[in-house]
Amino acid sequence: MITGYSAPTIRAAEAALPELLESGELMQRAARGIARVTAGRMRERGARTVTALVGPGNNGADALYAIARLAKRGFETSAVCIDTTASQVQTEAAELARHRGATVLAADSPEALTAISRAEVVLDGITGIGGRPGLPPFARPWVDAIRDRAWVISVDTPSGQPVEGGDALADAVFADETVTFGAPKPAHLLPPTEAACGVLTVIDIGLDLTEATPAVVRITPDDVPLLWPVPGPDDDKYSRGVLGVVAGGEQYTGAAVLTTTAAVTAGVGMVRYVGTETPTALVRAAVPEAVHGEGRVQAWVVGPGLDTTSTAPGADAQLAAARAALDSDLPVLVDAGGLDLVTGRRDAPTLLTPHAGECARMITRLRERSTELTREEVEGSPLEHARMLAGLTGATVLLKGGTTLVVDADGPVHVQNDAPAWLATAGSGDVLAGLAGALLAGGLEPAEAGSLAALVHGRAAHDANPGGPVRALAVAHAVGPTVAALLRS
Repeated sequence: MITGYSAPTIRAAEAALPELLESGELMQRAARGIARVTAGRMRERGARTVTALVGPGNNGADALYAIARLAKRGFETSAVCIDTTASQVQTEAAELARHRGATVLAADSPEALTAISRAEVVLDGITGIGGRPGLPPFARPWVDAIRDRAWVISVDTPSGQPVEGGDALADAVFADETVTFGAPKPAHLLPPTEAACGVLTVIDIGLDLTEATPAVVRITPDDVPLLWPVPGPDDDKYSRGVLGVVAGGEQYTGAAVLTTTAAVTAGVGMVRYVGTETPTALVRAAVPEAVHGEGRVQAWVVGPGLDTTSTAPGADAQLAAARAALDSDLPVLVDAGGLDLVTGRRDAPTLLTPHAGECARMITRLRERSTELTREEVEGSPLEHARMLAGLTGATVLLKGGTTLVVDADGPVHVQNDAPAWLATAGSGDVLAGLAGALLAGGLEPAEAGSLAALVHGRAAHDANPGGPVRALAVAHAVGPTVAALLRS
């Protein structure tokens, strides 16, 4: 499991090590890590010149000490500094860098921008985790001077990007690589700032975060054996979980097949399907394990392919089953057409699975305001709007996208980024709904079920056709073998 922590939590962990902090040992550990990563990247790229952009804080001192180490290794090194007298530690770092052969330049030096423009690798030490979003004015000419082919390595976080996550700012650094210390910060794991961080390396500097509450959680394949509901010798189909599925209609017939297929291949004990005539016939042919009609279940999936305005034969009964599921005290996953049936808060465990457009429409409807929220606004600030929808409904929200967010109104953000871009295809959301629904029926809480389903969904897409295009039904069929492989790992 990968956990990310807020800036105040990281500072508290550093403050808990006063001897290492005051002696400068924490900074030296950070500088060693930066230098090691930078040297490796420079050798890999055949680069010789590296320039550090040094702001007034501790990240600037980290970068200066790293430059001193890189100079000792024989690289052509320089640093452009806003003020090396800003602190004693910066003064000492600059002196050491000069002593080892690095060129240390003041920001107003005529050679400063030339050094930046010549650098094959740039170390970004402009601001740290205490910095405000946006670049300080002095740094804008520095960033503009970086040549397009240079490899940019940010120290801790890309300068100017919001450390706690949020909108990726144009007036900030976009790094090819980020070297951070102790643990990831939210900006490293959350969209859209994650893209501004590039490759992430975490350097262990000895912080103790075992009792700290994470701000961001990402489960990994190693977590699957610990979380997946594996049956024991005394289990039967009922104890393993029965999932009710209200999905598909005469317009979106395939959603029923995709959802039920994913649920049975995920290992749910039994699926009870409720649908109209055409999807019912398709499910009977494609998923013979499914039982048809309402009955006792442990959880529901409501909404994939559901047309709440349909007048087709059987549509009224299907809609009544959907409403009954939402009125029950059972866990319910609500997707696609079912989202239109959510009118407010629901007390029982609930997992909403909208994409950005559906999230925008739900928030607009539930806020009862005249201003319409747009899909683009949700995509620009996905966490903010997922939290907003969770607050309006009392539900856990799984916001689908290139990076999947699973959030409650407060608490840690669960974030997954496991799927190939090929998975952006019709029907993939139906597969995810069936998979997550099976986990809800197996007893998992909504946030855990959503995160685990997102990981397996992405891995199954890779497994279905590695490196190439993939259809949703192939992903549904790959879920079982993918789970088996993850359980063996």
